[in-house]
Amino acid sequence: MMKVIPLSEGSFTIDHSKKFIPFDTSSEKLQERSRGSLLVEVQPFAVITSRDTILLDAGLGYVGADGILQIHHNLTRSGIDPLDVTKVLLTHLHKDHAGGVSRYDDILGRFFLSFPNAIHYVQRREWEYAFANDAASYIPGALEILRDSDRVILLDGEGDLDGYIHYQPSGGHSLFHQVFRIHDQGETIFFGGDEAPQLQQMKSRFVAKYDHDGRRAMEMRQKWWEQGNLESWTFLFYHDLLTPAYQAGRHDQSQIKM
Repeated sequence: MMKVIPLSEGSFTIDHSKKFIPFDTSSEKLQERSRGSLLVEVQPFAVITSRDTILLDAGLGYVGADGILQIHHNLTRSGIDPLDVTKVLLTHLHKDHAGGVSRYDDILGRFFLSFPNAIHYVQRREWEYAFANDAASYIPGALEILRDSDRVILLDGEGDLDGYIHYQPSGGHSLFHQVFRIHDQGETIFFGGDEAPQLQQMKSRFVAKYDHDGRRAMEMRQKWWEQGNLESWTFLFYHDLLTPAYQAGRHDQSQIKM
């Protein structure tokens, strides 16, 4: 049975500035933030399969007062050595999803891979787009170490990794976004990144203004939700404050293995 471990980095608000501002849900009010602010969780996932220790997206890349990456701390606290991560599956390279792929060493003055033993998978056109754009959504400097690394595999279109991980370009949230389905030991985990970021969006016809093609994203969510309910997929939600994982077609969500 696959094990899912949410690696929450906390709740944040984000507005047109694309800055992620920490938000304390127990004491703060969203209305007091700038107009149009969205409240989201930032939540990568570790998935332990029969073959791999997989990281699904890499978080913001924030470093604590102790100098340790938050995502490293979260993994270690869950009993996973970051050196044991074998695959990093990246839906896209926006900073809240890819900021943690590298860390900057102030003493040596350069970036190092956060997961040096893992192979990183990203769509080729997303890779090219990230380096060609200086938009606020990307941090090319943090990705630079991957440019000439043998730890990166650039994917073209749709396909499978090692016969059990399916990747599919989706292109709704951003032009070259991709989603993943992991099939292992009779189970299916679906990770949609920003195409399927929250449970409520799966259940409603929601067109997001922040998506590149909101209608396309909505239509794909409906297809995935329908298929997932038929096949009892476990959906993982990167930006959901309350529901990190949800097994479609199952009433007792407390029994999901996490």
